[in-house]
Amino acid sequence: MKAVILENFGDEKNLKYVEDFPIPDIKEDEVLVRVKAVALNHLDIWVRMGALAVKPELPHILGSDVSGVVERVGSLVKNVKVGDEVIVAPGLSCGVCYECQSGRDNLCKDYDILGLRSKGGYAEFVKVPARNVLLKPKSLSFEEAASYPLTFLTVWNALVRKGGIKPHSRVLIWAGSSGVGVAGIQIAKLFGAFVIATAGDERKARMCRDLGADVVINHYEEDVVKKVRELFKEGVDIVMDHVGEATFWRSVECLKKGGRLVFFGTTTGSKAEIDIRYVFVREIELLGVYMGPRADLFKITELFERGLLKPVVDRVFDLKDAQEAHRYLESSKHFGKVVIKVG
Repeated sequence: MKAVILENFGDEKNLKYVEDFPIPDIKEDEVLVRVKAVALNHLDIWVRMGALAVKPELPHILGSDVSGVVERVGSLVKNVKVGDEVIVAPGLSCGVCYECQSGRDNLCKDYDILGLRSKGGYAEFVKVPARNVLLKPKSLSFEEAASYPLTFLTVWNALVRKGGIKPHSRVLIWAGSSGVGVAGIQIAKLFGAFVIATAGDERKARMCRDLGADVVINHYEEDVVKKVRELFKEGVDIVMDHVGEATFWRSVECLKKGGRLVFFGTTTGSKAEIDIRYVFVREIELLGVYMGPRADLFKITELFERGLLKPVVDRVFDLKDAQEAHRYLESSKHFGKVVIKVG
């Protein structure tokens, strides 16, 4: 099959397009999906660079967010059939442990993400457990459908499950033009929250407003903490931070007493200094987020089907141009998702 393989860890030049990679064999409870589109995430870059503690066996295939058509099903599979148009839930778990049975599969001790250790979607075919396959919203193209699973699932966990967002919540979302930023603005507005987003230029700021952001702050030219405190003297209820080291403490400073910082991602580094006294005196909650329960993706998919959430695809590349797609993602010029068209 055609695929883009990671031969060695490092820059994007280590991604190689091939046409003779073996098609995966499936087990009785697995599904083989003919990939139509796969969206890029910063996870792809971290895995490619070898920057994570967990490293896959090489050669590896990246890609967590997949849409496609069911090519083959195992003998035990009942939820989908050959020919169904589907998306793939990117979180992989054992399915039988206490956490999985409790609906918290993202806390499974064997938890993996498609394209992290297991081979992902930069290929004509990918295999996944049947429980990880959902019917694609009919209203979305394959490129649009590939754009939302990982980001929207993570943000739903952050804002809804962990953040406890409410109609009156005041929410700050860093880097509103990113994939998770786009998801954050939409989900927060879906719940009737007041949304402050940050962006790096006026074009991105305008697009954040078009998505529903009430206020947009230029995080390069303005003091975000000062601007937030001018808007709300006591601070905001929730901050969603996926930037990391450069913003972590500023996120804390933007919170009101009893506020919640939901955080994931470390694009600017993973070390952060905090004043512990400031945190406990103000009863601020620091809540780490790692993906989310697979069941939430069913609700998110329904919301896309109903048009209450919408995909934002910035640019689509061909599979053979994966190196260029990585360079574009790392340039931070995109608004929303960068997608690779496979089939």
